Amino acid sequence: MKVQNYSNHVRFYAPHHFVFYPLTAVLTFIAGYKAAKEEGTIWFFVTALLIVLIWVAFMMRQHYALTLQNRIVRLEMRHKYSMLTGKDFEPMEEKLSFEQIAALRFASDEELVPLVVRTIKENLSPKTIKESIVSWKADHMRV
Repeated sequence: MKVQNYSNHVRFYAPHHFVFYPLTAVLTFIAGYKAAKEEGTIWFFVTALLIVLIWVAFMMRQHYALTLQNRIVRLEMRHKYSMLTGKDFEPMEEKLSFEQIAALRFASDEELVPLVVRTIKENLSPKTIKESIVSWKADHMRV
């Protein structure tokens, strides 16, 4: 696998990002064009239906995957911190936003604990946390 780092960690799901959404977007523009050109009520209905379909598909896909992923990230960080320090992560977790916790998961074992302390002390943004990581720990299995 390709080495993962800050500049290439974004992941796409081809059927959704490059097939379903572009296809429904094109169909929506065609239906919208026909609705404006022919002034037929049916084309306005088709356009509205396609827009709702795109929105619902996007929201459901995101909601299910991200809810589960967020839970797993929290559990992963609790386990990792506990294994490294022998201490419970929950007191630290209460001082961090989920976005900060998610960014911290890319830190190597050697960097994690000092970076958690620094994040709490300086209230680092997720972007700053990711940019601060020297030894990036890839996550190739996220959604």
